[in-house]
Amino acid sequence: MFGVRLNPRVCAVVFAGLAAAAPVSAQSLQPPGWDRDLKLAEAPDRNPDPHIVEIDLDARIAPVEVAPGVRADAWTYNGGIPGPLIRLHVGDRLIVHFSNHLPQPTTVHWHGLRLPIQMDGVPDVSQPPVPEGGTFTYDFVVPDAGLYWYHPHVMSAAQVGFGLYGALLVEDPKEQVNVADQTVLVLSDIGIDNRGKLDSPDSGGSTGMAFGREGSYVLVNGRVRPRLVARSGAPQRWRIVNAAKSRYFQIDLDGQAMTRIGGDGGLLEHPVKLDTLVLAAGERADIIIAPALKPGAELEVLSFPFNRGYGSVEYRAVENLLTLAIDTQAPYTGWSLAPMHRAIEPISTEGATPVNIEFTLAQRPDGAFEYGINGVPFAKDHPITATPGETQVWTIVNKTKWSHPFHLHGFFFQVLDDKGRHVQPLEWKDTVNVPLEQTVRVVVRYDDRPGSWMFHCHILDHADGGLMGMLDLGVPHADHSAHSTH
Repeated sequence: MFGVRLNPRVCAVVFAGLAAAAPVSAQSLQPPGWDRDLKLAEAPDRNPDPHIVEIDLDARIAPVEVAPGVRADAWTYNGGIPGPLIRLHVGDRLIVHFSNHLPQPTTVHWHGLRLPIQMDGVPDVSQPPVPEGGTFTYDFVVPDAGLYWYHPHVMSAAQVGFGLYGALLVEDPKEQVNVADQTVLVLSDIGIDNRGKLDSPDSGGSTGMAFGREGSYVLVNGRVRPRLVARSGAPQRWRIVNAAKSRYFQIDLDGQAMTRIGGDGGLLEHPVKLDTLVLAAGERADIIIAPALKPGAELEVLSFPFNRGYGSVEYRAVENLLTLAIDTQAPYTGWSLAPMHRAIEPISTEGATPVNIEFTLAQRPDGAFEYGINGVPFAKDHPITATPGETQVWTIVNKTKWSHPFHLHGFFFQVLDDKGRHVQPLEWKDTVNVPLEQTVRVVVRYDDRPGSWMFHCHILDHADGGLMGMLDLGVPHADHSAHSTH
């Protein structure tokens, strides 16, 4: 329907590729079935063309079991939580025949992908909502390698909280990562009561909205505490997405090293070593682990409470995400990470248009809380304007007592430090955490995909509660001062 390929010259400017060199070969080092307990189902491709992936995606209520004896009728894509993994290569065309069998309208938003506005899945902006019993065909080309994800943008907090989300992996055959064994980990949570019913999306009223509701069961690929097998010393590549509607994950491997090689928009400029990994809602990470443990040992992969504001650490327990079981084979000693470098050109901030926004929280006369952009819920009357080719520096001031993952639809940006310098190593982001009562700056350059693009907090209760605005790209303007709100 809208099979649009991005201008390759624009792609070259906005998204620098990997260094041109032959791929590094790698062989599997893990025992057979090492990821059997959490391996994601993949969407069957019904198109024989190797450069077209054509799938069916059906939103429907279906029974799921997240742990032994814990069952619920969840909202699913193709009957499972998460939805099927969609796997493509850079430059492939994706055709998704979407059908809605839920009791309310919905859409599919392709989080992080640079695609035409008509395919972005925002109701009444890029497409009409898909009604109960309705269909819609999504059709676009994927220009960038990386891990992305898909979820609805109608009543987002409720629908994502009920189970509507899935991962989309775009691979580049030229990528230089010498790790053959990789798995996709979709982190999320869900609220299920002792009767097997899903928690009300309105629990706690506006106070629950102001915090951002978290589910009682923490899931990895739709399961509570699944098991992953590893050979000691052998590398595994974990592609991780935080698909929870509010929860942050602070991942710890009990002293085992993690090497982060990528994030939202594919590989970093160069790898970095980590002791812990923090993922705000909507963020992704690409990490390599090579646990050095005795054969037969077990390691609990934990998520520690992360301070995203009042209520997020008080009386909160450490969550056990999954069990890493070390195989009985002798440790592998022949692996080391091959040298990696990705050429990413920093976006120049010289002459950039300033955009100043504030995240605010107010209490209405009736006592209900309401989020806003510059004091205006949903910022309906105050869109930010831009033109193709323009560069903007956004200064995002969080005046609230809760942190907010800022997400911009349709475009990558680069994060700046408090002195206006690019944060190192360079990477492409579409979601960045704005800590409570702090300021974050990002720089973005727009290509030629005009339309009304959404930006919002990816704690979806906050977005539904007013922390959402629009970027109008392609609207001519002569007065750049209109961008700024002081």
